[in-house]
Amino acid sequence: MIALSVRLDALERDTSLREPERLHERSDALDWLDSCLAHGLATAAGDDLLRQRAEVLVAELQAVDDALSAQIRQAIRRGEGEQILRHWLTPARSRHDADDCSDRYDHLDHLLCEVLAIRESGEPIVPVDEGMVFYQPTPARHIVDALDRLALDARDVLIDLGSGLGHVPLLAAIWSPARCIGIEWQQAYVDAARQCAQELALTQAEFAQGDVRHADLSAGTVFYLYTPFNGDMLREMLARLQAEARRRPIRLCTLGPCTAQVAGESWLLSDGASRKGRPAIFHSR
Repeated sequence: MIALSVRLDALERDTSLREPERLHERSDALDWLDSCLAHGLATAAGDDLLRQRAEVLVAELQAVDDALSAQIRQAIRRGEGEQILRHWLTPARSRHDADDCSDRYDHLDHLLCEVLAIRESGEPIVPVDEGMVFYQPTPARHIVDALDRLALDARDVLIDLGSGLGHVPLLAAIWSPARCIGIEWQQAYVDAARQCAQELALTQAEFAQGDVRHADLSAGTVFYLYTPFNGDMLREMLARLQAEARRRPIRLCTLGPCTAQVAGESWLLSDGASRKGRPAIFHSR
């Protein structure tokens, strides 16, 4: 109890946590406070004062993040999203996560979720077909890493195969002039991503519900896969992408276990800049 009180005292006195630039430190503080409250802070000892103080501090720090997110959302609607997100995501990533090859989530994911404010629809989540992998969002720092290296331009069409809630196409539409398409099995995720794109005026972000094995891939120049499927389905999709590569040059950007199998495809050449656990980029030969 004494240790909890001491740390809470320190957080309350740390006025710098109310500064928007202290995103990482504020996120750590909120994580600790949320964990304490979730485990019944001070309830066992009957001291409700600590819990009340923690709740007040959570509200204060969350208000800072809410104001920051609203500012960023307004900039995105004005067409200034790339500049402001580069300010908030790229420097923070280089300070804290440049060498982080894990799939963990951090303060950058918290900020991105606050900015996108994706709200899932009431549509039920339907069972996935054999070979499909349950949805897991790409960590924000890895999306930024991939987009920096892909350098998408207005001639590019990015297709996210298994786009989930659309984080990659949405951020790519903010970050670049490329047309960005998400293809997703779950209608609930598609509806949520479309709503977000509409609210942020991201006219070049599109989302379609369907099975990627039967989707129209003819416009794509860059394909993103965060291991959305495995086994026979992954082999079938790689065969489809190879057929597309016979018609035009394409690039594949991968993350997760599928990368090893993609790297073994003779029709693809790695850019050689990736390390294990970070996005890999391949060019068709």
